Amino acid sequence: MPSTTPVETPTDTDGVSLSHGLKQRHLSMIALGGVIGAGLFVGSGAGIAAAGPSIVIAYALSGLLVMLVMRMLGEMSAAYPSSGSFSSHAERAIGPWAGFTAGWAFWVLLCTAVGLEGIGAAQIVHGWLPGTPEWAWVALFMVVFCGTNLAAVKNFGEFEFWFAALKVGAISLFLVLGVLALAGVLPGTDSPGGSNLTELLPNGGEGLVIGLLASVFAYGGLETVTIAAAESQDPVRGVARAVRTAMWRIALFYVGSMAVVVALVPWDSPQVVEDGPYVAALDRLGIPGAGQLMNVVVLVALLSAMNANIYGASRIGYSLVERGQGPAWLGRVSGGVPRVAVLVSSVFGFLCVLLSYWRPDDVFAWLLNMIGAVILVVWIFIAVSQLRLRRRLERETPERLAVRMWAFPWLTWVALAGMVTVFVLMAREPDTRVQLYSTGAMTLALAAVGYAWQRTRARR
Repeated sequence: MPSTTPVETPTDTDGVSLSHGLKQRHLSMIALGGVIGAGLFVGSGAGIAAAGPSIVIAYALSGLLVMLVMRMLGEMSAAYPSSGSFSSHAERAIGPWAGFTAGWAFWVLLCTAVGLEGIGAAQIVHGWLPGTPEWAWVALFMVVFCGTNLAAVKNFGEFEFWFAALKVGAISLFLVLGVLALAGVLPGTDSPGGSNLTELLPNGGEGLVIGLLASVFAYGGLETVTIAAAESQDPVRGVARAVRTAMWRIALFYVGSMAVVVALVPWDSPQVVEDGPYVAALDRLGIPGAGQLMNVVVLVALLSAMNANIYGASRIGYSLVERGQGPAWLGRVSGGVPRVAVLVSSVFGFLCVLLSYWRPDDVFAWLLNMIGAVILVVWIFIAVSQLRLRRRLERETPERLAVRMWAFPWLTWVALAGMVTVFVLMAREPDTRVQLYSTGAMTLALAAVGYAWQRTRARR
């Protein structure tokens, strides 16, 4: 039954609103495939090498934190559907400066990620076609996905639907083959039993900490579904369904696949880092052409992330402008699409690619450090916003609470404690300390600008 909860439909200065071209099947697959990011396929090898079999514990702990964050975000997004998602919620709950800070920090993160994913995808294609320049492939991918997002939101939804279907199919097949091999019923493969799981913490607690930090940042991309929901035919039901199924999706795709990998392959195998854990596991199963098969899956994951991040950046930027927190020209809507925001987000992403070639050791490295902990800053804003908005909703409009945070407010405080713990762990590790400080500096600068803008607007 369609929800009767009011939906915020932002409009630009000409009264043109965003379209509602996303269908329920788009949202469902975006939610499903958004969990399976390039970080899972690409970045998990280093985590396994550091943590050993305890990487399963690391992914389970960080997965619990992400589930709590998604539940909080889902509660607010179902009550107040908005293309600004957590940025809009932070403005409503804390103040305009908070929405400004969270929104623009996330915009920089997404645009930079577009460039990084383009570089990763180009490297894979360059490996297949070594005579072609990588930058040309990045440019091609940028043009394709910029064009997709410029045309209509349903195009973004269709691309993500099929990208997600491929990713879900690939990881599901991997899990089935892995479980059959472990059970000793896969033809031509001997089950290793528990021989690879004899030492849970081979590198002690320090290895687990490194694995935990690596796993936290592998969950990026889950927020896209709450941004996209504002342009769906039934935002409340879409968000509610996505959030309620987040637990089994994280448990199955992340924790489950990590458990299969470390059970099949020795954690200290050089192949885990060099070729990636999934290629190492498929080779262990004797799957022919495992490396190229996984390269195709990783390429799909990277292209999917590019598409989703261009979309997310354009909508976050549009929402900020629509709320008076950016240049008005960035928020122009045509045909139900914020096309200027799409173009600017894509250009920023390609500029990051050029910086990786022109200034890899200073400007580009500084940019990467600056976005290193942005997702944690966003999660902090989500938790604080939910603490404040929940009481207001219960008092003023309880009928909007289609999704409710579990055991409120206790689990919200548990999540906040978890985020602070991750910050402390980042400060302890030399490799992540500089990221923490760089992100902190950017956040403080944005907060100062946002607060000054808020005070100026209040005086006017």
